[in-house]
This record gives sequence, structure tokens and C-alpha cells, in this order.
Amino acid sequence: MNSRILAAELPEQVGKRVTIAGWLQRRRELKSVTFLIVRDRSGLAQVVLPSPDPASPDPASPDPASPDPAGARPVTALPEETVIAVEGMVTANPQAPGGAEITDAAITSLSGPAKPPPFDLYRPAINATLPAILDHAPTTLRHPRLRAGFEIAAASVAGFRDALDGLGFTEVHTPKIVGSATESGATTFAIDYFGQPAYLAQSPQFYKQALVGVFERVYEVGPVFRAEPHDTARHLAQYTSLDAELGFITDHQDVMSVLRDTIAGMLAGVGERARSAVDLLGLALPEVPGQIPQIHFRDAQELIATGSGRDPRGEPDLCPADERWLCEWAVREHGSEFLFVTGYPMAKRPFYTHPDPALPGYSNGFDLLFRGLELVTGGQRLHRHADYLAALAARGEDPAPYSGYLQVFEHGMPPHGGFAIGLERWTARLTGAANIRQVTLFPRDLHRLSP
Repeated sequence: MNSRILAAELPEQVGKRVTIAGWLQRRRELKSVTFLIVRDRSGLAQVVLPSPDPASPDPASPDPASPDPAGARPVTALPEETVIAVEGMVTANPQAPGGAEITDAAITSLSGPAKPPPFDLYRPAINATLPAILDHAPTTLRHPRLRAGFEIAAASVAGFRDALDGLGFTEVHTPKIVGSATESGATTFAIDYFGQPAYLAQSPQFYKQALVGVFERVYEVGPVFRAEPHDTARHLAQYTSLDAELGFITDHQDVMSVLRDTIAGMLAGVGERARSAVDLLGLALPEVPGQIPQIHFRDAQELIATGSGRDPRGEPDLCPADERWLCEWAVREHGSEFLFVTGYPMAKRPFYTHPDPALPGYSNGFDLLFRGLELVTGGQRLHRHADYLAALAARGEDPAPYSGYLQVFEHGMPPHGGFAIGLERWTARLTGAANIRQVTLFPRDLHRLSP
């Protein structure tokens, strides 16, 4: 048997005998001819067979590993989603996917006859509810439109890595079982670690800061865990965080500059590596301005109060409606789908956030808003040991649980800062998904622990 090639390679093999393998996506039987559509990781291939004569043998071969006599059933009876190999001649046909098809074919079943999927995977539209899709995700994600979001996510991560590698960052991998909470003990998953209390990491924050003292610039792609009892379309109990931290900065503006280049790199990665998925979903990728517009938190609240009919002044954070309004304003006034909001109140920032030296009560922290939603949180961190002790004391927290973290600041740390991007939220914004679970592989939330 010839070595396997992919469906997308067929146009280059016209006039040759080849072997492809994949899932039987669709079968159409006409009076004199049968069309099979075979799906592999690269796309679709059309196979043309003469419709079987009841008195003639079928071109399918039995599956020698199948305990079911149905493994030897004729190809015209193989159910959709059965895995098959096809050996035949590549023939040009402008009407076939890619402009080529396989004729004079022999079919071998490589799996037992497949059970029907929960909905027809060959149909362009998806006629299933989100719970049904998630309950059967190992199968339903085979649908090209459902798979496309994850191709975009993968390309985004590749672009994230490419951008930061080009800026001199080092990729790191930090523990996901930790001895103390990063943000707040109320939102951690507690576990028993060989008889000791431990937690699933809310972020790699402590470790990536420590590693600035080793590599100066670091990034990580990994899972984080939040035991927040949210049951919304934008929250998960586990998600993938794209983290970066860099040293020798002046303030948070340096971090924002690196973030801008990182976002541009992620979009370049999507455009280069997932173009077919972008086209399939009919997406318009945003442009990243050379300098993303920014507005201070106080000014944003004043703007919302005078322009939206809602007065958020005095509140320590922006609500979802405020974020949507500001994004619409940024598009109108600046032609940008991205907007930095800087200077959030210290009361709503973690204890390691550097305060704004010019505005007491406000921070050198920021959020990046995109298409109506907070996408990235970041800022400048404290870097002096005495400042950490003071910050914890001001919040009434005992520094003892943070001793492993705080020790690094006793040994000399440069001014530094960083940011974190939620991959699933980013992908949902790019694809227009109404619910973050649509672009999450096997999501974990208040109600879902399987599959």
C-alpha cells in the first residue's frame, strides 16, 4: 500500500495512485455512482465509486481487527464517522474539494462501524445545543466549525510565543500545586498534599516574578484555577493563562508597550497559521494600532457618567456595561477595538501592585479592553522587600504564608511588571462566541467535571 498522504495534497498528485485515510464524513449514493467524502486533519477528499451491482463484490475490504461481522460489510453500508483507508487514482475534477478526487478506489475499514454522532457532522450548520455539544465533545469537536475555534487558539499561542521569543523572553513552566494563595484564599481550590494543606495555583504570579530575577524576561502558557462561584458566559473554574513578566522597566507603560506587540504577534499568528479557520467562520481580524489608546480610570468614570446615563463614580471597578460602553467609545473616537484603562484603584488590585506615586489610592495597573470585555490585566509590581511588608500590613495580612515568595525581594529585584491573557476569553472575542465554553476544550465550571 502507498504511504498515506493528506486530503489537501491530492491536487499535487493527479495521475498517481495514492492512499488517504480519515473519517467517512458523508456518503451519497446515486443510480450509477457513489460519492464518499473523507475527512482528515487537512480537509476533505472526494472518492468516486461505481454504485454496487448486487451480483458483484463490493470494493471494501474487511477490517481484520473487527470482532463484528459488520467489519466486512460493503462500503455502501458503512456508517458515517467510520475510519477508512482509500487507495486509488487521483483524477482532476474542478467540482471536487481542492479540484481533485480519487477514482478506481479500494476501501478498507480501519475501525468498527461507527455509532451515529449526536448530530450530522457533514452539515454546515450545527443543529445542537451547547450542553449537547459539550456532553459529546470528543465527537462533536470533529465538526469543522467547532474545531475552527481551537485552531485559532493554537495559532494565537504560537503567535504569543513567537512575539515574546523575539523580544528576548524565556519560556518557563511553574508548579500548579502551591503552598499559599496568590490572590485570595477564598477563591482557591484546596487540596491535601501528602497530609499538608495546599492549593491549585490561581496564577503563576509569584513564580514569574521570582524568575525575573533569573532571566529578566519570562513567559508561561499553562492552566490556572479559580474557585469563584460564577455561572456566567465569561467565567471558568479552569482556563489557560498566557503570562509574561519583564524586569528593568520604568513603569507600567513599558509593560503596555510589550503587551501591544504581543497582541499584534498573536493576530499575526492567527492570520498565518489559521487562515482557513478564519475564513470558514467569516471573521474580520482586528488591527492593532501602533499605539493603543488609553484612558485613566478616573477619566473613564467621568466619561461614562456624562455619556452613558449611568454614574459609576465612586465605584472601585468597571462593570461589564461600563466595559462595553468604553469599547464603543474607543471605536468611535479612536477607530480602535482595543483600549487601555490605566490607574485602577489600589483597593481592587492585588497587594503586589505598585501604587501610582503621583495619585494616592490609584495604581500603576491596567486592563486592556477588547470588543466590550476586559481581556488582559497587568501592571507594575512592587520590587522592594520593605514595600511588600508594608502592603501586607496595610491589608491586615500575615506575611508568614508568603515567606517563600517574599524572600526573593530580600536579594535584590529590579523594577518589573507583567500581564496575563486568558486564552479562552481571547478566542471567544475573536470568534464572536457568545459563551466562553464554545471555545474551551472540555470546560470546567460549577456544573461540569466531565467529559
